[in-house]
Parts: sequence; structure tokens; C-alpha cells
Amino acid sequence: MDTNKYILKLCKQAYKASKMAGNYSAASKNKVLSVLSKSLLENSEEIIKANLIDVRNAKKNKIQNSMIDRLLLDKGRIQNMVDGLSKIIKIKDTLFTISDGKKQKTGITVSKMRVPLGVIGMIYESRPNVTIDAAGLCIKSGNSVILRGGSESINTNKILMKYIKNALILCSFDSHAVQLVGITDRTAVTSLLKMNEYIDVIIPRGGKGLIEKVMSCSTIPMIKHLDGNCHVYIDKSADKINAYNVSINSKTQRYGVCNAMETLLVHKNFSKSCLKKILAKYVSLGVEIRGCKNSRMYDNNIKIAKEEDWYQEFLAPIVAVKIVESIDEAISHIEKYGSMHTDAIISSDKNSIEKFLKFVNSSSVMVNTSTRFADGFEYGLGAEIGISTDKLHARGPVGLDGLTNMKYIVKSSGKIKN
Repeated sequence: MDTNKYILKLCKQAYKASKMAGNYSAASKNKVLSVLSKSLLENSEEIIKANLIDVRNAKKNKIQNSMIDRLLLDKGRIQNMVDGLSKIIKIKDTLFTISDGKKQKTGITVSKMRVPLGVIGMIYESRPNVTIDAAGLCIKSGNSVILRGGSESINTNKILMKYIKNALILCSFDSHAVQLVGITDRTAVTSLLKMNEYIDVIIPRGGKGLIEKVMSCSTIPMIKHLDGNCHVYIDKSADKINAYNVSINSKTQRYGVCNAMETLLVHKNFSKSCLKKILAKYVSLGVEIRGCKNSRMYDNNIKIAKEEDWYQEFLAPIVAVKIVESIDEAISHIEKYGSMHTDAIISSDKNSIEKFLKFVNSSSVMVNTSTRFADGFEYGLGAEIGISTDKLHARGPVGLDGLTNMKYIVKSSGKIKN
């Protein structure tokens, strides 16, 4: 097979499908998502069967546990995908609506209209739930999408695409509105990243290596985050119960996800007994602790952290711990080592909270809240197609609004400029 010709064909089909966005009503788009939801539930056993093939192959190929965790589907995770589609259905469709109309002194009326981005290229690893999330969000936001999942999830993605295509066809949509790159040849990614004539934006979702590769090859604008080096800072005024619960949940609720905490920063005057309790809990859960010299005073199990540990997104039962002199040191640490993904403060002091919110420039900043809530579903976006730590256009979890843009609509009764 000529890979470049194959990708070009997908792109041309996606481009043509994207021009149909204005023809579909909110009700018809919601019907597609409803039909898809029903199909996923009715055929969950077939989906899980295909997924088990991918999981077995992944284990045989000695893929790391964090990726296998992301790859695995069960009935609970399929239900989560359906719940995400249900939320997308409930979100008001603002596509092509005109708003903010203001009449100017010249007599013209200036308004805005929300419009689709066009064609989305989605490149991701492991997570088959992204296939459904991306399809649902792109259908509702009026975009067409080309999905390129990792080779480790090819069997799962193919079966999911079968039900996506069926839903589109049953509801009289262009079946090319959602397409899967059905080959695992890596040159397909390189080819996709050069199709700037047809693709409007690339969204990579996966490990740092994948995203760095996409950044180095793409000639197309991107919505991305490089990694998720998330922090929890426990202030000296922090409530002990909140500090314990949030620091444990942020790290251990699930390890192989981008919003899991990787570094715990603790004010030197925070409760020593509570910190010891937190560290002991990590140890009891099998979490390896890498800390600064001062942190070893609290637990002998702590290994001395190396400089690179502060930068690390572990995606594993490993946590870095640092005792800081002040909130300013905590903020400086986050600025130097963080990835602008998600960072949290545990505090009862309004001034400390205000300073943290102002000066920690992450895409999500949490107050007395687990970092694990940094997610499009939890934010009420229905689902997310990814998380952006960039500063232009979309930032944070990217849902429907992040997949649209605005254009100005100017009206008058024949006004001309003098």
C-alpha cells in the first residue's frame, strides 16, 4: 500500500465532509451520539473481546503498565464513554448562532458567530476511550476528524469505528466525518502531519515522546500539552484532613494519567505528624518516595531526589517530595519544573490562595481539590479531546468550545464608508 496516497484519500474525504457541518441540526447530531451510545452498550462484549487481543499483545510486547492501564476496556469504562456522550448531547449547541450584536456609530451592527475549526487530525496512544470522546466532540462541534490511534490499540479502535460509522450512516450523515487510520505503519503519522492543505489542526494525546515527535514533524497548527508534571502544595495553614485526602488521592487514585500528582510540596511549618502520616500512607500503598534532604527527617524510606526527578512525569507509583521555606518557593519550584498542566494548593489562608491563583500559570489551578478533577468530563464539557497548556485559543481540557472559533458578522442596510 502507498501510505501517502492512503492518507491523502482520508484527508480529501474528511475535507469534503467538513463542508457539510452547516447542514446538520443540533437534534440530528444528538441522534448520532444517541445511536452510538446504544450500540456501545449493546455490543460491549464484542468490544471487550477485541480489546483483550490488544491487551494480550501489549503484555507480550512488554509495553509499560501505565499504557496497558490506559488501553484496557471493561464494562465500567465503556459506560464512562457512554456517560461522556450523554453529557455532550446535553450541552447546548451554539454552532452558527450569532451573538453579541452591537450597533456602531457608523450604523453597522457587529456580531460574532461560532464556527467549526474544520478538519481535526487526532494522534494518540493507548486510550481507546479517546476514539469515542473525539468522535463525539467533533460530530457535535461540526468538525470532521481523522483518528490515528496507537498500533497497540488497533483492534479496539477498529471495532469502535465500526459502530461510529454505523451511527453516522443510520442518521444520514457523511460517513467520512469520522475516519480511522486503519494501518499501523508509522509513516502514516509523518504523512498526516504534512497534510496542511486539508487538515486545520493537529491534536496529539499521549506521552512526551509522541508529542515531541509530532511537534518536530508537523506543518499544521497544534492543540497540545507536552506532559503532566502536576504539583500539590500544602501550605502551613492547610487543614490536616484536606491535606491528607487530597495529597493521597491526587497521587494514588490512578497512576498512569496526566492529571496525577507527581510532586508534593510542603511548607516547613505544616503539621509534622500529618506529613508523616501522608508519607506512611504512600509507603503502605507501594509508592516510592524521592525527596529533598529535609524530607528524610520524616521518613527513612525516602530516597534522595535527583535534579531530573523534579521534572519527571512518573506515571507510576513514584512521588517526589520537597519541603519548602515559603509559598513563594513553592510557586518558583512549580514555575521552574512544572508543565503548566494542573497544580493545587491546600490552604485555609485567603492571601496564600489568592497569591497561588495569580502566580501559578497552569491551565488548571485547584484549591483544596484533587488534581484528578482536571478533566473535561468533570468540568462539564461532556468529554475532552485533549488538554492544552498552550496560551493561544484553547487552554485546559478541550471540549466543544475549544473545537470551534469565532468569526465576525457585520450587517447594515447598505452602509458605505465615507
